Amino acid sequence: MTRNFPDPPSDYWNMRCEECREALSARLDGEAEPVSPDEHLTSCAECRAWFAGAERLRRAMLLRPAPPVPDLTAAILERTPAPSGEHWGRRIALAVVAIGQLGLAFAQLLGTAHAGVHLDHESGAWNLAVGVGLLTAALLPRTAGGQLPLLTGFVGVLLVLSAGDLTAGRVTPARLATHLLVVLGLALLYAVHRDHRDRGAPRPAATAGDGVATSGSTVDAPAPGRPRSRPFRRQVHGRHAA
Repeated sequence: MTRNFPDPPSDYWNMRCEECREALSARLDGEAEPVSPDEHLTSCAECRAWFAGAERLRRAMLLRPAPPVPDLTAAILERTPAPSGEHWGRRIALAVVAIGQLGLAFAQLLGTAHAGVHLDHESGAWNLAVGVGLLTAALLPRTAGGQLPLLTGFVGVLLVLSAGDLTAGRVTPARLATHLLVVLGLALLYAVHRDHRDRGAPRPAATAGDGVATSGSTVDAPAPGRPRSRPFRRQVHGRHAA
């Protein structure tokens, strides 16, 4: 079937380069294109070159190489302590001593070790409290530090008085042997406290003989060209201003 009129001319045969590039710019920005520039783009080498350059410029603006940074791996590893573990051996030993202390306390309270007088009850109650504290520190190492001042004072006074009683013959060595549990418990309590305190603490930066930090302290050094941060100062207002 023949037609009376020829095919209509294309809508884009007379598109100007400015209109094509405006549409291509909208395409690069993700906006709606006013007209389709594809037909003009296939026939215009200059617009194709312009579009290729615009794409390269857009990628260069969106994707930039990362700025070079110093390798601080060695410095960080130097200041990071090695995994210290939980030191279960010391905690288990402390728990064993605590159980022994509790056994001694129950023996005093039940009257199997000495006559059930009030003084023995007081001593048994104290030994029971010490055993409970040591067992708590074995299970929860963070509580060890709070027990050290009291238990250190008690053991110090006990050792001085026990030495005087032993010299004067007022106590037997067998009776003094029962105090070894609390002395050993104090030593283990200090060890558990130190392990818990030092676990996870960063190592201090290594310094040279003149006090200048070595390469391990580069973590704290400010970046070149960056001003040092100044300490925050609270501004004084109102009647507090002098």
